Amino acid sequence: MPFLTRLLPSFLASWLLTFTLASLFHSQYVVNQLVNVDVAVSLSDRVSLTLADWLGLLPTYGAIIAIALAIAFFAASWFNKKFINFRAGVFIVAGVAAFTAVLIAIESIMNIHLIAGARGWGFYTQLFAGAMGGYTFSVLMQSSKKEALKDV
Repeated sequence: MPFLTRLLPSFLASWLLTFTLASLFHSQYVVNQLVNVDVAVSLSDRVSLTLADWLGLLPTYGAIIAIALAIAFFAASWFNKKFINFRAGVFIVAGVAAFTAVLIAIESIMNIHLIAGARGWGFYTQLFAGAMGGYTFSVLMQSSKKEALKDV
């Protein structure tokens, strides 16, 4: 049952944070590009666009992020057995690697930037979202592990 009680809730929480950050960064990058060409964008438009992007990206980009993070965190857990003292760092690198692989693969396969917010400096904000997801997963897994040891 550790999968249902420890791993799955930790993964879902870190995925939700990661996707939300990636979607937010994407939306704000796009809005910033509009502002750079002198398009007036109100705060309400920014909020509306951000929410619409979150809902619109969820079935596709959200699923891609979930699969990429699952693979990266699985590999990171194997590395973590060898590098116990660097638990958070291993998962941060895994999150960054997952986003790097996804964004480069999408661009290479389709020859376009499918995620407009991953152009230019937006690419690095997407990597930051992956890093935050890895860190969150590491912290949640560590705290659930400590709670599991308390119950024994």
